Amino acid sequence: MIETPPRTVFGGVELHRGISRANMVTFYYSAFATICFLSFANLVQPFLLTDILKVPLTEQGSVTGTLLFWHELVIIFAIGLAGSLSDKVGRRLIFTSSFLIVALGYVLMIQAESVLQLIVFRMFFAVGAAGATSMLSTVIADYAIDRDRGKANGIQGVMNGLGAMTAVFVLLNLPEWFKQRGLETAAAGQATYYLVAGLSVLTAIILWLGLKGRGPRLGDQPERFVDLLREGVRAARDPGVLLGYGAGFVSRGDLAIVGTFLALWINKHGVTLGMDAAAALARASIIVGVSQLAAFLGAPLFGILADRMNRATAVALTNLISGLGYISLFLIEDPFGGAMFAAVMVAGAGNIGTVIATQVLIQQQAPAHIRGSVIGFFGLCGAIGILVATKIGGWLFDSWTEAGPFVLFGLLSFILAIWAFAVRGRVKGAAD
Repeated sequence: MIETPPRTVFGGVELHRGISRANMVTFYYSAFATICFLSFANLVQPFLLTDILKVPLTEQGSVTGTLLFWHELVIIFAIGLAGSLSDKVGRRLIFTSSFLIVALGYVLMIQAESVLQLIVFRMFFAVGAAGATSMLSTVIADYAIDRDRGKANGIQGVMNGLGAMTAVFVLLNLPEWFKQRGLETAAAGQATYYLVAGLSVLTAIILWLGLKGRGPRLGDQPERFVDLLREGVRAARDPGVLLGYGAGFVSRGDLAIVGTFLALWINKHGVTLGMDAAAALARASIIVGVSQLAAFLGAPLFGILADRMNRATAVALTNLISGLGYISLFLIEDPFGGAMFAAVMVAGAGNIGTVIATQVLIQQQAPAHIRGSVIGFFGLCGAIGILVATKIGGWLFDSWTEAGPFVLFGLLSFILAIWAFAVRGRVKGAAD
């Protein structure tokens, strides 16, 4: 009898056969880099609008919403194709190419001389963002076996948190750092954007060298893009997949409002008090960083939780926490006060919990032979969530209250929690 070789274990996560520890280390670096470099584009945007393009503070919520509307519109069309294309040409090629596009996008965005030009360059950047975010969920599903995917996604959440905190505490302070060393505002902005572009190119090289190359195709895998996309839609007949699509809409919208409107709120408050945009952005980095620290600390806990209970139940519980954190922001009177730190900690912990629980759910439900298509469609639902968060959120930010986007998605989180509790008895995963 021929003995089957044991599977490799990395960090307590059992890997599929053919996946090495080096592949897994590279993937976790990609989780760090993807969140770091993609979230930075939203975090640094208040500096770009205020000090480079001179957009009035009273218009920045709407302008930010418009920018991200077009960004997400591109992602809606690109993310499903990225997942489907990866089923045909391999994950590594899509992941690597995506970071090269992100790098060029950063180079272009700092050259913008008007909001219209920035919109066009941001749409180009979105193509790379679509590919990178689609590959995150797809590759981890390829690498980790189902029973350990909660832990695998928990570790990924830790790396996401480290990436977000690096963007907040290091990259977001670069404009002020360069200004303190004698550069003018425009030059400081260019140096910051060019540095991040260079790091994105370096990441593309690392992923090409470290990720697993194109694996063998499954025999019954659809041949055409349209068939792959159709499979993603058909998979929604499974109530677990449908819940995953809905949870993707809410969890990605959650990420968007934290990454976009929290920094914009703090920046606006600081400038109103007489701080310049770079200094206000540095202050924003502290508050956003507290939220990311809570996410970093909560990620392993939520990963273990997702492996030890029905995954629909995990989606429900994490959305209750997230919704509570977002709604509490409506009660904040002083964004620089202590209550703000408590609220963003609850919101940050709940946010990473929803992301991990949602990813584990969709990875469990996606049939292996169309995994890229299902997760690509899941990403498309998330892109629509971000589109709603940024466009309607931007209008609420300017027309009602700076906490408006958080109230909207706090309510959606509660609705999703009720849905998840209602269908949890019917959620059964596909065969691993």
